[in-house]
Amino acid sequence: MNSETPGAFRAANPARRSLLLGAACALPLALVLKDPRLARAAAESLQEVEITTAGGRTVKAALALPEAETAPSVLLVHEWWGLNDQIKAVAAELASLGYLVLAVDLFGGPAATTADEAKAMMAAMKPEEATDTLVSWVAWLKSHQRSSGKVATIGWCFGGGWSLNAALATPTDGCVVYYGRVNKSPEELAPLACPVLGHFALQDQFINKAMVDGFLAAAKAANKEVVAYWYDADHAFANPTGARYDQADAALAWERTTAYLKDRLG
Repeated sequence: MNSETPGAFRAANPARRSLLLGAACALPLALVLKDPRLARAAAESLQEVEITTAGGRTVKAALALPEAETAPSVLLVHEWWGLNDQIKAVAAELASLGYLVLAVDLFGGPAATTADEAKAMMAAMKPEEATDTLVSWVAWLKSHQRSSGKVATIGWCFGGGWSLNAALATPTDGCVVYYGRVNKSPEELAPLACPVLGHFALQDQFINKAMVDGFLAAAKAANKEVVAYWYDADHAFANPTGARYDQADAALAWERTTAYLKDRLG
């Protein structure tokens, strides 16, 4: 995590900020995510948006716009850390690939900087409110003036499970799960309207093989398509800021994710 405050960054020399943003645009995504300065520069390129949900709550998110006037949409769901610069940087990267990208905030506050803070925020979140938030944002993306009407969801860890939950709560055109909770029954998977792409780690003690195998069996029983890839890595292997990061597997998972998005969204 970056110890520099957002206000301090915005007050930095404009020329330096421009150079950082240029570097963030030119470098591979993994390098941007690993460097707090570059991740912040990419994050600052997004704009904050706000809506009133179907449940009547005010929620905010970060929007990244593509060059094209009309584009398919991707909704990103953060890890248990909350909506931080790394997730916003992923949004900026996907926007550069031609998508209208929204990074949602299910916690409604500053991102955590410690595991204890992350646990507390995750415990305080109400599942019914998270569902309301995600369903409302998916509807917003589908009706956005620059949207083609197609939407896919992507989430990591905590957000991986909620990427799947979003696709179960409202029809989407795609759903990507990075090592998120997928312990669902065939009945729970019945509303799923798209194939699911899952990235899972053989050394993961949280989202383990027993859970994923159960998910695959439930999907088969519900006649739903799931493509699950296994990596000889640990939980959170795609996060360059973490100790379990695996560069090769993260790159392969990202390649498969972008190919899936192109196939599902065009």
